[in-house]
Amino acid sequence: MATDPHRLAEARSLAAHQLIAARLADEPELLEMARERVASWLEDRSVARAYAEAWRDLLARDVAGIAVAIIDPSEHGRALRQCTPFAGALDPRTRWRLWASVREQLETP
Repeated sequence: MATDPHRLAEARSLAAHQLIAARLADEPELLEMARERVASWLEDRSVARAYAEAWRDLLARDVAGIAVAIIDPSEHGRALRQCTPFAGALDPRTRWRLWASVREQLETP
C-alpha cells in the first residue's frame, strides 16, 4: 500500500529536524546559517513575514529551546518546518538515508 505523500513529507521533515536538533550544540554554524537565512527572508520578503518573524523569534532562544521548538509535533511546528531556514543543513547522503529510513518505517506494518 502506498504511503500518503503528505504524511511522508511531514515525517521526513520531522526526522531531519530531530537530527539537526541533536547537532545544534556541537555545530553552532547551523544556527548561524539559519539566522542569516531568516534575516535575508525579512530583508527581501521572500518568505511570508509571519513565518520569517516566527523563525526569528524561535532562533533567538538558547540552543536547548531551539532544539525543542524545531521538533514540536504541533500544527504550528509542522507549519514552521515547511518553511525551514535549516534547508541544506544535512548533506545529500545523510538526507537520502534519512528519507529512505522514514519511508521504510512508514511502510512497515
